[in-house]
Amino acid sequence: MKKIAAFLLISIVTQHIGAQNFIQAYKDRAEAVSQTNIITNLQQFANLGVKTTGSQANNDALVWLKNKYTSYGYTASQITEDPFTYGSLSSKNLIITKTGTVYPNTYVIICGHFDSIYGTGVNDNGSGTSIILEAARILKDIPTEYSIKFIHFSGEEQGLVGSRHYVNTVVYQGSNRVQDVKMVFNLDQVGGVMGNNNNTVYCDQDLGGVSSNNAASAAVTQELRNCTALYSTLLTEVDPAEDTDYIPFEEKGEVITGFFERIRSSFPHTTNDTFANTDPAYIYNIGKASVGALQHFAVATATLGTHETATRNPLENLRIAPNPVKDIVHLELPQNLTKDFSFEMTDFQGRSILKKVNETKINVSNLENGAYIGILKADGQTVVRKVLIEK
Repeated sequence: MKKIAAFLLISIVTQHIGAQNFIQAYKDRAEAVSQTNIITNLQQFANLGVKTTGSQANNDALVWLKNKYTSYGYTASQITEDPFTYGSLSSKNLIITKTGTVYPNTYVIICGHFDSIYGTGVNDNGSGTSIILEAARILKDIPTEYSIKFIHFSGEEQGLVGSRHYVNTVVYQGSNRVQDVKMVFNLDQVGGVMGNNNNTVYCDQDLGGVSSNNAASAAVTQELRNCTALYSTLLTEVDPAEDTDYIPFEEKGEVITGFFERIRSSFPHTTNDTFANTDPAYIYNIGKASVGALQHFAVATATLGTHETATRNPLENLRIAPNPVKDIVHLELPQNLTKDFSFEMTDFQGRSILKKVNETKINVSNLENGAYIGILKADGQTVVRKVLIEK
């Protein structure tokens, strides 16, 4: 694959890749993605249990998602439930609409499924779910020319049931297209595997199905690759679109693209699809690429608002090494951190395992193998990281 050359971001506010410009405001918003929020969302998602379509856990996940959007400031009028049935089971998709300033009736859809099967589904698809939530949080008050629909589908694991219902009853009614969709951007299984060199993401391209939309889908997939290079450090490769929630859209001739992990995990659809087996830093980087791309697709304003100037938590620069760790955790602290800080490790359920004050070298040799949550607090801020212990 031909790699896109690296570039310097000095005082220049725009640069060019292919047919796209680098926009500093898009980069700043992409940098507002929080690895702390990603990990917190994954933890909460996992603790909801096995979210099989039609189950209580599946409904609990829907309520959890609605509460997230309410906490971001989305109103009841922006939040819609889309109920459907699958055999004797019933479930709901969740749709959140952010209205555009120029084309309010034309929609950019960013979507992913929240149901799981056999396990808690932290990778498949808590990873995509957590990124969609971060994008919605960051772009809540950012003007975009096109409307955005943040859609969380259920029923994906039973054969794209929820997304097919949405396409056939909301986007289309019979053969009539009643919702103007500019394009569909899907996120599914982007969690990576802890310990892999997760530096590349697949950009899904429509290479089959309805041929009339292939050229347009190829174009947006190239735009997605461009945005990934502009707003993240990830490399990209192209993967054929298949077997996830953009397919019912594609079958109707809509323009689609999406992200999927490059090194495919073997854990999804098993009880081992857990937090311990994902790479939150990879999800974080895909989150930055997603926020950059979504701004491009929906044409976000290129000017930062005054409320955006201090959105990033300075503690987000925390690094923990080595990770995985055997004996000693080394905290590489952000610059200008005050001398007073605390570092706590909890298990995945939130129970405290150890807590240290003003120590950067922490002995964890007495802890059992597994995934833990590391919590750094200083200057009234908190940052969360995954710590994996392997002896």
